[in-house]
Amino acid sequence: MACKKFGSKSDAFQRQGQAWFCTTGLPSDITIEVGEMSFHLHKFPLLSKSRVLEKLITEQQSVGGEEEGECSINLPDVPGGSRSFELVAKFCYGAKIEMNASNVVFLRCAAEYLQMNEEVAEGNLISQTEAFLNQVVLRNWKDSLKALQTCEDLLPHAEDLDIVKRCIDSLAVKACTDPKLHGWPIQSPDGSVLWNGISTGAISTSRSDWWYEDVSSLRLSTFKRLMAVMVSLGIRTQLIAGSLSHYAKKYIHGLQKRHNPKAAPAAPAAEEEQRDLLEEIESLLPFQKGMASTKFLCGVLRTALILRARPACLSNLERRIGMQLDQATLEDLLMPTFSYSMETLYDVDCVQRILEHFLALDQAAAVTAAAAAAAGASPVLADDEHFIGSPSLTPITAVAKLIDGYLAEVAPDVNLKLPKFESLAAAVPEYARPLDDGLYRAIDVYLKGHPWLTEAEREQLCRLMDCQKLSLEACSHAAQNERLPLRVVVQVLFFEQLQLRSSIAGCFLVSDNLDGSRTLRSGTMAPCEGGGGWTGTVRENQVLKVGMDHMRLRVSELEKECSSMRQQIEKLGQGKNGWRRSVPKKLGFSFAFKSQMCSARENSVSGEHHRSSAEKVESLQAKVAKHKRNKSANE
Repeated sequence: MACKKFGSKSDAFQRQGQAWFCTTGLPSDITIEVGEMSFHLHKFPLLSKSRVLEKLITEQQSVGGEEEGECSINLPDVPGGSRSFELVAKFCYGAKIEMNASNVVFLRCAAEYLQMNEEVAEGNLISQTEAFLNQVVLRNWKDSLKALQTCEDLLPHAEDLDIVKRCIDSLAVKACTDPKLHGWPIQSPDGSVLWNGISTGAISTSRSDWWYEDVSSLRLSTFKRLMAVMVSLGIRTQLIAGSLSHYAKKYIHGLQKRHNPKAAPAAPAAEEEQRDLLEEIESLLPFQKGMASTKFLCGVLRTALILRARPACLSNLERRIGMQLDQATLEDLLMPTFSYSMETLYDVDCVQRILEHFLALDQAAAVTAAAAAAAGASPVLADDEHFIGSPSLTPITAVAKLIDGYLAEVAPDVNLKLPKFESLAAAVPEYARPLDDGLYRAIDVYLKGHPWLTEAEREQLCRLMDCQKLSLEACSHAAQNERLPLRVVVQVLFFEQLQLRSSIAGCFLVSDNLDGSRTLRSGTMAPCEGGGGWTGTVRENQVLKVGMDHMRLRVSELEKECSSMRQQIEKLGQGKNGWRRSVPKKLGFSFAFKSQMCSARENSVSGEHHRSSAEKVESLQAKVAKHKRNKSANE
């Protein structure tokens, strides 16, 4: 910290309790009361420097009718109180004092109050402090910051003297400019001090956020003014948002514990002060996508719910999160319920509102893209390097996966009502889910946690998913899931069979193509260049064989399962009513499955010969054997 020294007299003052005494050897002839401190001084050194003290001493003498004798003066309004007047008194006596960024504002305000200008004495305190402020303090980042911090204790005097504005302008200009271009001492990320680009400790590169921690030491009112000046100077919006995020994490208790567990705890603050601080920071954040991380915004929303912030603040936070919901994680959305009126463990309504904001923006972007395409305009590149209104499904697909995971997490809550679960699940568009495996898992967890649901409610819940969009693994699990309604199990098995038939048909199509190509190769057509011919044929044959073996195993499993169900039906089918009561739900699949398969066969292409899966496998084996014989004959 830069400093300037005045005076040459040492030990000119001594303190005894709540009183200061001048040790010049002469008895004091004036007592000045400043707050709870008394200064026993002499008239001449004071009136020779201060116009105010000269006037007061003259008035005291005229009232007393004597020019000599001790007088008493009370100065209750000196800026900075006894601390400032102590330094002023030492300056008047020529005692040793050190002017620095910590006390220059105190001296400047006190000198102005006491009218210590050049008209009273040459080189007086006002001119000395102004020169030090302009030539030393305001040219240095750390000193400007320290001076601004002291201004916060000297309002409105520092404001009237324009010191606050000058310090803020100095800091704003330095923060908006690359520190490498100037000789300002700054704090590098590793803690070393840089001066003119030379490190006094470890060498480290400066970052654009090097000033975050320094300005976070300011009071909120001063901090807001500094941010406003930075914005007017054209600083990047990302840096403003980053500084606000840093400030919030430092002073809002819930965010501090969540984002930085090792940070020192902040001073205790009342709930009302914390709420006001959070609402102020939320109002200052730029309302743009990607300005603040989704994790930070979710943390602010969680804390706002705890502090019972205003509805407008909560709504704005939900909209901010909705703008970038595709960047959120499951942990971010798990917000506990802090309202006594809600019974659920997690605030599902809040997540649904966030999802609605995201979908509204996604729909608006789609409309914009359609309008731009119709007008023949090219899409505009946004700040997040994605095309505005891009037809890409990546963001909404990520959101669908996130919501499915959230549903599975909150599903075990016994207080979560079925309509609320269905509303959140149905809010995601169908095209956003390439597969319904995640939704199926959430439904299964909900059924497990709510075993008292009726059959009609179970069927209503299962209508949320599309059985045709389940993977083979999900189909296998659903076919054996006793919690699912019988109708859903039948649908799953039917579509699984259709997938299996399609796979087998695909294998036959590949086999036919291979046979045709091999005929051409064995005839007049020459082998392909670059290693084609029989080597490629053998490799394709091996791949086909593996696929065929897999299909054969799956068909065998289905045949065994059908045979087992047929035997159980024959044993239990003695009484019609008794069979309906005792047969398991899975066994009911047989008749429904047969009827649906028959209708599917009737609607197939006319003239096609329907063969069983086993016959198709045998035919495929025969073709492979034929291929091997042809290969041996050619060799």
